[in-house]
Amino acid sequence: MNIHKVSFTNKDQEQLAGRLELPVNQKPHNFAIFAHCFTCTKNLTAVKNISRELTAAGFGVLRFDFTGLGESEGDFENTNFSGNVDDLVEAANFLEINYSAPTLLIGHSLGGAAAIFAADIIPSIKAVAVINSPSDPSHVRNLLRDSTHEITKNGKAKVNLGGIDFTIKKQFLDDLENKSLLKIVGNFKKALLIMHSPTDRIVGIKNAEDLYKAAHHPKSFVSLDGVDHLLSKKEDSSYVGKVIAGWATRYISIPPVEELKSKSKVAASLDGDEMFTTQLKLGDHNILADEPTNFGGNNFGPSPYEFLSAGLAACTVMTIQMYARRKKWEVENVTCHINYSKDHAVDCEHCEEDSAKIDTFTREIKLTGNLSEVQKKRLLEIADKCPVHKTLHTKTQIITTLIIS
Repeated sequence: MNIHKVSFTNKDQEQLAGRLELPVNQKPHNFAIFAHCFTCTKNLTAVKNISRELTAAGFGVLRFDFTGLGESEGDFENTNFSGNVDDLVEAANFLEINYSAPTLLIGHSLGGAAAIFAADIIPSIKAVAVINSPSDPSHVRNLLRDSTHEITKNGKAKVNLGGIDFTIKKQFLDDLENKSLLKIVGNFKKALLIMHSPTDRIVGIKNAEDLYKAAHHPKSFVSLDGVDHLLSKKEDSSYVGKVIAGWATRYISIPPVEELKSKSKVAASLDGDEMFTTQLKLGDHNILADEPTNFGGNNFGPSPYEFLSAGLAACTVMTIQMYARRKKWEVENVTCHINYSKDHAVDCEHCEEDSAKIDTFTREIKLTGNLSEVQKKRLLEIADKCPVHKTLHTKTQIITTLIIS
């Protein structure tokens, strides 16, 4: 996982805590923001699972705690729905300044309603996905029905939600009443995906119907059969993340990945601003090479010496299995482990000198199968005969010429 702790300020200059999750093998092609549910946090398991499916598809995802929740500063009792929308706008500003403007907004439950309002304000957003979201923000009143009288009478009340006590002020309810989500959706100019469970007991499926009817195309609906409101099962939240990632690609721009062209079997290409992240063409395959982050790279791919070690490991197991098949020996599996370092030669005469160190590949082989000790010994001898092993042991030459373009 490639997760970074980040923070940014809300409109009142209070620090909001977030996690920016990035792909492990590439730069993000787009950025998304996740708006969590009412009284939830960025660390809700479903939020993390959905985010990870998106990063696996190449998105960078910012999930953060709304004002007064989780690790973010501020008092929840002084917040309202409009404040959540403002927080999303500030999150988008943070991404635009420090990374790239977000193109996708995702919201769960009341966070979905906030995402729609925020998307109407944030120009870079091209697509919005809402999950088990109400069609009217004032739906929250249903969650507080036992306390609404006290809130109205006294101006505030302590409410227990999900085992946690929250103070809800009347201004929160008043703000909800003044927000017409269906009106916003009716004028929406961005792609909308509505995902909802028909068995949601917190926010009924009728909310999804109302949202879908009010929205203009492009709009989509996906039924989350058998899913609870909080998407508590990993397989459910992972499915939601995969669907959103696939759906969004129709409405956002993903830069094409230009494959390295070469008449040679192997080629490498590195731009001046890419540090160590190198495009590789290996036969018919295009992959990346890189260096670890502690060496100044992005760790998007194996290092050059890891590729070299991989060649030795692959050639070793192929050679052993070829020999075993020809001999009709029962080798169910052969596994080769390689470690590379610079060490002193076993028989070095001047070990105290750094120049005495040589390139050393430590190879460990595991043989699985019905084999005698004699057969195992012979297969270890065969390992030394693999072509890459021989190449590393013999004198080689590298002839270099300059291509004039």
